[in-house]
Amino acid sequence: MVLLRRTQGADNGVALHNVTVRYGRRVALEAVSGEFVSGSLTAVVGANGAGKSTLLAAIAGVVQLAKGVIDCAARRRLAYLPQLTAIDRDYPLTVAELIALGGWREFGAFRSPGTALRARATAAAETVGLATRLGQPIAEISVGELQRALFARLLLQDAAVILLDEPFAAIDAQTVPVLLDQVTRWHRAGRTVIAVMHDLALVQARFPATLVLERRCLAWGPTEVALPAMAA
Repeated sequence: MVLLRRTQGADNGVALHNVTVRYGRRVALEAVSGEFVSGSLTAVVGANGAGKSTLLAAIAGVVQLAKGVIDCAARRRLAYLPQLTAIDRDYPLTVAELIALGGWREFGAFRSPGTALRARATAAAETVGLATRLGQPIAEISVGELQRALFARLLLQDAAVILLDEPFAAIDAQTVPVLLDQVTRWHRAGRTVIAVMHDLALVQARFPATLVLERRCLAWGPTEVALPAMAA
């Protein structure tokens, strides 16, 4: 198992100030303000088209803001996992190579991962139950196994802020608890975890805080207080 360094006391928060994102004339997010407190575990929920994925992409710096500011002191230690549909499964990588990319800063574009990093990649694979699949091309593994491999890659990044876009969508029932347990370990280690979610029962059971979006912020706070805004 990969041991996580605890980050309590560090500034891992993400503050949004009047954040607005447009795609052409369409407003995807409008004047969203609030804070993901350092070390918090927050679900982002809302209807399709509410701006959930756009919010994570904005925090990651993938999309440009039309207005507003995002403050993230730990931006250099931020990890972003987009939806599985954004992953090119035809790219010629093995599971081991995909996981090792989490440590790319250690070996760069022109060198191979060292022995220590390969050992950490193997340990990360064991943590998510992929120890026997390391040599398989990613094109030949299941959707659930691919998501496990992507979580293992995040383990190697040792991120302080972790953004997960629909991390449990379209994966098998056996994989969900494995990944949920890893999310819980990140949270307990003091990392700030923000996840776009559709399963509201899972949000109620495992996420202490919730942000409800409808392009604007409808509610943001403890899950039992914020989540009822979904039905309003």
